[in-house]
Amino acid sequence: MENITANPLSKSDLEMIHVATLRVLMDPGILVNHDGARKVFKDAGCEVDENTKIVKIPEHLVKKALETAPRSFTLHSRDGQHDLSMVSDGTVTNYLTFGVGVKMTDYLGKGEYRTRPSTLQDIGNVCRVVDACKNVDWICSPVTAMDYVTKPEVRTLHEIDTITTNTSKPFLSDPEPQYLPEYFEMIKAFYGGDEEEAMKKPFFIVGSCPSSPLQLDYALCEFATTGGNYGFPMMVLSMAMGAASSPIHLAGTLVTHNAEVLAGIILTQLAHPGRNTFYGSSTTCFDFICNAAPVGSPELALISAAVAQLAQYYGMPSIVAGS
Repeated sequence: MENITANPLSKSDLEMIHVATLRVLMDPGILVNHDGARKVFKDAGCEVDENTKIVKIPEHLVKKALETAPRSFTLHSRDGQHDLSMVSDGTVTNYLTFGVGVKMTDYLGKGEYRTRPSTLQDIGNVCRVVDACKNVDWICSPVTAMDYVTKPEVRTLHEIDTITTNTSKPFLSDPEPQYLPEYFEMIKAFYGGDEEEAMKKPFFIVGSCPSSPLQLDYALCEFATTGGNYGFPMMVLSMAMGAASSPIHLAGTLVTHNAEVLAGIILTQLAHPGRNTFYGSSTTCFDFICNAAPVGSPELALISAAVAQLAQYYGMPSIVAGS
C-alpha cells in the first residue's frame, strides 16, 4: 500500500482556493514583522503600511515568484551518496522524520516507560538510527538539546554539529537566524573551506513557519532574505490550527494556509530569485477537548493531501506532515 494517491481537491477546487488566496493576499494582506522584508515587498510594488506592518501582495508578484521558484532541485548529502531528487509533480516521494520535540521516552522494561527532557546525546543517537534506515531519506532535527538551553554555548550550533557528524543524509535543522554565517562556516569546513562548493551543495535546509493567522515573523523573514546569501534551501511551512488560528472549515483553513505559505515563498523569491524553496505544511485541526493540535488526525491527512495538490498546482516541491 505504499504511495497511495489521494486527491481530495478537484481542479475547480484548486482554482477556487487559489482565487480566494489572491483576495486574502490583497485584503486583509499579510503582517510582516521585519523592516527589511517590508522594504523588499515595497520595492517590488506591494502596498505597505509601516504603521500596521501590513503588506498587500498583488497577483502579478504571486505569478512572478512561482515562475522563478525551481520546479525541481537536488537536496545534497554530506557524503554524496544520499542525494535526493525534489520534484513538483508527485513522481518522487522522500520520507522524512518528524520533529522537533523536547522530550524523550525511555523503555524501562516490563511495559514501563520514563519520559524526560531530551539531550544532545539523544539527537546523536536518533540520527545514527535514522542514518541506518533505508526507508528514511532525510532527517528533521528530532529533538531539542534541553541540556544546552541554559548553558552559555549556542545550542543550535551544537545540535547541527551533532546531526552532521551522526548522519550523512540531508537534514532540516532547527536554526536561529542570527547564526546563519556560523552555519555556513560549518558547511564550508566539511568541504575543506571551499566556499563555492558549500554554496552549491549545502546539506541542510533552513526554514520557518508563518505565525497564523496571516503573519510572517522576524525569523522567517530573516531566513528568507538572508539565508539565500549562503545557498541554503528555504522551507516555508504553515502550522495553522483549524478552529483556533485558522477557520473552522477545512476549505477556509486551506485558503489562509496557502496565503501564509505563498507570502513566504514570494518574499524568498523576491530576495533571491531562483532559490530552492519548499511549499510546506504541518497544518491540522485544533482539539478543544485535549487542548492540543493532533498531528495524526483525519483532518491533518486531508489537509496534507490537499496541500500536496496545491504544491503540484503551483509547480513546487512540497513537504507535508503525515499521520
